Amino acid sequence: MKTVAPLVDSEEELPFKQLTADEARRLREQNPPVSPWWVVAGQAVVGLVVALAAWGVTGRQNVGWSAGYGALAVVIPAAILARGISSRFSSLNAGTAAVGFMAWEMVKIASAIALLMAAPKLVADLSWPALLVGLVLTMKVYWLALAYAPKKKREPVNG
Repeated sequence: MKTVAPLVDSEEELPFKQLTADEARRLREQNPPVSPWWVVAGQAVVGLVVALAAWGVTGRQNVGWSAGYGALAVVIPAAILARGISSRFSSLNAGTAAVGFMAWEMVKIASAIALLMAAPKLVADLSWPALLVGLVLTMKVYWLALAYAPKKKREPVNG
């Protein structure tokens, strides 16, 4: 038998506290959004490190170029997306922001696919495993960028 949580009938039973405008402003100041450019920069740095490590570990230049190209197949589309979603038009209202995000995400995916399809023609002696390692490790930077994003000094919300 499946049990369902009861509906809340009155305001005093709400499991959250409604913030005042001042409390909401302070909360936003204490937890600023992470810039998409911070993520792109982190991806570029990790991509460079992965490419150099691949070259250094294997001693083969084509493996380093392949891993670097894999990283570029993430960084370039991410930069396109960051530019698109940070434009003035994309922040007019919630509707344009949502539609703009979806449109720029499709452009990002299409450009990543195009870069991957062009890889055999652009990288001499392409190593697909190295390209995939560079691609995957660079994609995973989103989590690191969120964890190590610059933060303001925290103060209590009730302050």
